Amino acid sequence: MLSSHSREALKKVSAATLTTVLFKRGFRNAFIQNVFLLNKEAPRMVGEAYTLRYIPAREDLDQLGAFEGRGHPQREAIEACPPGQVLVMDARRDATAATGGDILITRLMVRGAAGIVTDGGLRDTPTIEKLDFPVYCGARSAPLNLVRHHAIDSQVPIGCGGVPVYPGDVVVGDAEGVVVIPAKIADEVAAEAAKQTEFEDWVEAKVKEGRSIFGLYPPDEKTRAEFEAWKKKAK
Repeated sequence: MLSSHSREALKKVSAATLTTVLFKRGFRNAFIQNVFLLNKEAPRMVGEAYTLRYIPAREDLDQLGAFEGRGHPQREAIEACPPGQVLVMDARRDATAATGGDILITRLMVRGAAGIVTDGGLRDTPTIEKLDFPVYCGARSAPLNLVRHHAIDSQVPIGCGGVPVYPGDVVVGDAEGVVVIPAKIADEVAAEAAKQTEFEDWVEAKVKEGRSIFGLYPPDEKTRAEFEAWKKKAK
């Protein structure tokens, strides 16, 4: 489980920084492609992945009656996703129909989830984008999920936006997009990303002062010494 210290650190680092830290460890495919943040004022998203998988809909199974009673995997996932976790949905990058709407997402928010990510569509987006809750999707899409999607199971490895997501992986989202961090390295990635963010914030300040990037970014030995001296003085 992600430590509280790492969780707070990840709320302060960018998706871009995380992709660099993961690249250093050999992970090149960690940024979920073609999803965007619906509600621009939402807080940063950090949480463990709770996964839901869709397969293509089939006409004899995917009728409105499928939602009645208990047992529908989509509804069950909404009620089962633990507080602090992110519901991540595999819709096969098909955003021509919704994978959820405002009622389900509001329920997820009220239950304390950390956010939701789908590479499919979402409906009721004018309402969703007003929620104080991180919501990422592939498109605004009014048709209900039964048109294109059949929710089949949850808490299994999935692909979302071309990225493998295993239950418990750490999912981080900002205004740029969503990064998936393998659970076993999440704490060390959080620690390094926090350090890299501090350095890059300092570099950006130097660039704004008119300094050349040569020797600064990436840093040479002189720059490293200067940064360490600045840190000591700042503390």
